[in-house]
Amino acid sequence: MGKRGGGKRGGARWRGGKGPRTERPQRTDYEEPVKTNARFEQYYNQLGILEDVEKEDFWATLRRELPNSFRFTGSKGHAIPVQRILTERYIPEIESIEHNGVAVEAPTPIPWFPHQLAWQMTTPKNVVRRFAPFKSFQQFLVSETCAGNISRQEIVSMIPPLLMDIKSGMVVLDLCAAPGSKTAQLIEMVHGGEEARIRKVILDTQRNSQRGASPEGEVINEQIEEEKEQGDWSDQGRSTGLVVANDVDYKRAHMLIHQTKRLNSPNLIVTNHDATMYPSIKLPSRNRLDEKPVQNRYLKFDRVLADVPCSGDGTSRKNANVWRDWLPGNSIGLFPTQVRILVRALQMTKAGGRAIYSTCSMNPVENEAVVAAAIERCGGPSKVHILDCKDQLPGLVRKPGLNRWNVMDRHGSIYDAWEQVQDDPGKLAQGMFPPIESLPLDRCIRIYPHLQDTGGFFIAVLEKLTEIRAKPESESQRIEPKTSIIAAVDEINARPTNGSLVGTKIEALDEIAPPQAGENAESLTAAGRQNQEIAPNKEPVSPRKHELDDKADTYMSTKRLKTRDEVEEAAPRGEEDREVHWPPPPGAQLDISRPEATDLPEPKSPDKTAIPASNVPLTQTGEAYKGKRNPGQQPFEEPFKYLATDHPDLQAIYDFYNLSPQFPRDRFMVRNATGNPVKSIYYTSALARDVLTTNEATGLKFVHCGVKMFVKQDVQKENTCRWRIQTDGLPVLEAWVGEERVVRLWKKSTLKKLLVEMFPKVTGDGWKDLGEIGERVREIDLGCCVLRVEKGTGEDAFSERFVLPLWRSLHSLNLMLPKEDRKAMLLRLYNEIVPLQDNSKARFEKKKDAPNGDTQNTSSDIDGEEDGGVKLDDGGVKLDSATMDYAPDAKLDDTPDVGNDLQVVMDATSDGEEHIVEAVS
Repeated sequence: MGKRGGGKRGGARWRGGKGPRTERPQRTDYEEPVKTNARFEQYYNQLGILEDVEKEDFWATLRRELPNSFRFTGSKGHAIPVQRILTERYIPEIESIEHNGVAVEAPTPIPWFPHQLAWQMTTPKNVVRRFAPFKSFQQFLVSETCAGNISRQEIVSMIPPLLMDIKSGMVVLDLCAAPGSKTAQLIEMVHGGEEARIRKVILDTQRNSQRGASPEGEVINEQIEEEKEQGDWSDQGRSTGLVVANDVDYKRAHMLIHQTKRLNSPNLIVTNHDATMYPSIKLPSRNRLDEKPVQNRYLKFDRVLADVPCSGDGTSRKNANVWRDWLPGNSIGLFPTQVRILVRALQMTKAGGRAIYSTCSMNPVENEAVVAAAIERCGGPSKVHILDCKDQLPGLVRKPGLNRWNVMDRHGSIYDAWEQVQDDPGKLAQGMFPPIESLPLDRCIRIYPHLQDTGGFFIAVLEKLTEIRAKPESESQRIEPKTSIIAAVDEINARPTNGSLVGTKIEALDEIAPPQAGENAESLTAAGRQNQEIAPNKEPVSPRKHELDDKADTYMSTKRLKTRDEVEEAAPRGEEDREVHWPPPPGAQLDISRPEATDLPEPKSPDKTAIPASNVPLTQTGEAYKGKRNPGQQPFEEPFKYLATDHPDLQAIYDFYNLSPQFPRDRFMVRNATGNPVKSIYYTSALARDVLTTNEATGLKFVHCGVKMFVKQDVQKENTCRWRIQTDGLPVLEAWVGEERVVRLWKKSTLKKLLVEMFPKVTGDGWKDLGEIGERVREIDLGCCVLRVEKGTGEDAFSERFVLPLWRSLHSLNLMLPKEDRKAMLLRLYNEIVPLQDNSKARFEKKKDAPNGDTQNTSSDIDGEEDGGVKLDDGGVKLDSATMDYAPDAKLDDTPDVGNDLQVVMDATSDGEEHIVEAVS
């Protein structure tokens, strides 16, 4: 974080560093928002959700700030060692603190979260700022959060994934996924036990190969025993499951990618679609036992999470604007969309699977009413069952769902039943009231803030018992009343003309019945309508989760135009003039043979063939055109192209790294229109590959898939492989790399030297300072290596094994880690904050000061990377354009045309991407 004021950019000049000096802006006192709202309090006080003795505590808790909470992320074998540092190093220090003679409350684990991997802290800020142990603890949190080992997440947000009962190998859909905290939990569960299974496979094959197997730590050994009986061993221990994460907002979809990227999952696909009409995903045909191909196979999900957009009044502890903005119309306007999302979630769920519905609202109109309406539309409790989860997550204090409730309309009037609503119901619908048919809605879960010092939340776990056909929305359920023609005429005639009769009457008509943006929607495909509505030059149609105001009802009236999937029954097959669901969801031609034929009828053939999504103009170099987009055009996404197993670049990789034949070779892909590996090679799971290839050019909007496995770079010797293993893909690949490219390290002192020093020398006598790896790195060929940090015994040994990327250059060695990861590891392993030492700086200055800039007169011990003036401090590389030698992450064609008097400072992130951030003369 930069200093306040000061610095080169701005300094004391409060106009961006330019112009005359002005007075420093006066600091204003922060005004605490008023946490009161008469209607908000009236509605929940009379709703009957609380006993009288609870109400005071309930409202007092809502007015307090939410405690800080965080979760240890990644696999169990990775998360538990980091968590132990917290419990063994920082908690004892904090517990020794006394403030005003009273012991300070230390961070505590969430009692119902497995393995104590989620924690919360309620210590006041004034206490935290006063004592040194809290400062150390804060440094640990910041460091591990930057490294991706800790995630800040609200406690109640962690609950839905834990109730989904996800097993390794399951296929999971997250319909409203951004920003991605719950999606990260789903990914971790789909990969559960994978690390231990792969290690078991390696140990079992050790006898038949010359590949060494590292000794395992305690956590992995325990998991191996657990996985022997119940693990997914069908793909050499790799997870065969899949997580499809979706968000309607393109920008939020990329926020989701950023949040989940640190998990490095090849089993994740991110899409960008409207959840109310999420498209069917086609699977490749396959042969049955009688050798007849099965066509029109579509993906159904074992588990579906619908954490839907909501009014968010349960978040008032962290979002004080809820007190000011709460209106009953917020929930009323969102009800139809929430029902449609849940119905679509149930349609996409396998028979016997689970769909989880959740909101951060306490309003029954958004909760029990939505669940009841969705079950009714899907055929009733004989088709969809509400599961009782009271025995799950012991330690979680909860309240049952409501069987009876009332509804407050926009004017503050409260109705106990639909029959009490006047002839003009306005925006109210019958489905917002308790259902006529009895349902066990008390099996739903309600979390109130005062129960365990959390936010408010609602969860319902639904089990789909059999295939369903969703009923159409009845007229009573719709909340977009048609404008009365008579009322419109009367209103127009009552308006003063002001000298312009025609213009005034048109304006009056527009106010009463606003023209719809999608009035020609019937002529568009479903994908086309979605593309129009979330085009980059428009505001997304989806409300941001938990941040809505009273405009929700206006939003809903436009959403209603998007779907016509309400048909009474499927039309007879073969009738070409039947009433059908058209346009169909993109990605599928719906017919009677598909699994969802009972949900949606067959479509008519369109008059015009849609242009494939991947059919984009190419430049002369073969790259997709990325010029200015036309208004309404979707953001361009590079296509996903899989490489042939015998591709020359892949063959060079197999040979250089001596990859085990047990590692799959048909799952590598690139992201460009030419299908050739230009800069990066990605890796995906088998099911992700099948989904991407089968649905190419169908209208499905795939935004992300795959782990970046290899990055291309220039090398210093002809026989060196130009493809280095990327940090993201290393955990996936490292177990299958041959011993020829492996360096083993046992001592903490050796690793500390590699973390603190960048570019330690190997040539001359430099290798002697590298401890037990010195001789090995001196002899190993140039290029990328896998540094295996082994488990051992003694004070200078490690308790768990892990791997790091290592680069052997002509004269030096370097861990391919950015500065933030180095510092995080130094703090985690050594409890030290140590300044990093860049050994390339001195050599760079020596080269810079050479007579007449003659680089040949500099010392011959300068590496190719160092010869180019490389500096990896802060993860950056610094190029001297006089020679333009560069580090592994630098790309000549990515640099600007600069003169020899300039040095180009580039920012190289850990994934090998770089961009110009500064040019200095």
